Amino acid sequence: IPASLKVFLAALAIVDDLIAILVIAFFYSSGIETTYLLYAGIGMVILFVMNRMNIQNPYLYLIPGVFIWYFIHHSGIHATIAGVMVAMTIPTNDTDLESPLERLEHALVKPVNFLIIPLFAFANTNISIESEMLTGLVAPMGLGISLGLLLGKPLGILIMTFVCSKLGISSLPEGSSFKHILGVGLLAGIGFTMSIFISILSFSDALHINEAKLSILLTSLLAGILGYMVLSVFGKKSSV
Repeated sequence: IPASLKVFLAALAIVDDLIAILVIAFFYSSGIETTYLLYAGIGMVILFVMNRMNIQNPYLYLIPGVFIWYFIHHSGIHATIAGVMVAMTIPTNDTDLESPLERLEHALVKPVNFLIIPLFAFANTNISIESEMLTGLVAPMGLGISLGLLLGKPLGILIMTFVCSKLGISSLPEGSSFKHILGVGLLAGIGFTMSIFISILSFSDALHINEAKLSILLTSLLAGILGYMVLSVFGKKSSV
């Protein structure tokens, strides 16, 4: 598999999560409190001033960041957007030296991968299988989730990549073809944290939430297997 394709998949996963965060922030918010938004805006001004002063300690940005998270949470907008806003203000650089943002990112890798995500999985993927849930897999909601992850995402990624490459907006990752993009699109159909998070926000009934979780997990497993098979087959052909 070309290294550039792996970079494309990683970038795609990041953008996918960012879009999900924006969807949560704008469509799963309620009762906007402008006073708290104003306080959050003041916090952002402080962070931008710190950025312009070229303060290199990334942990100093977390102090206003905690208050921004608190204010956004109480403003009625979902607080997941706060992390993106704070990260935008932490300095980066174009040199080979590690930037403050990269230092913070590297410091957070292990706690996030080995503590936060496992805790999220433990707390949110517990599913008690009931007979009604199995029939729910072929109900409109279950089919919508499955088709969205297994067909919608791969087709959307493949079509947009094709259109952008033909219009000259972008080019395919070096050494890859549209068959590789199809495989990447299938892997992008693996929905876990954000998909389950949105399902919890979308439904109030426990049965519907469990049906959505089960659909997400089963479809993600199938998407992962199909994506692996597609990339394995075309990866071997391209290396011959």
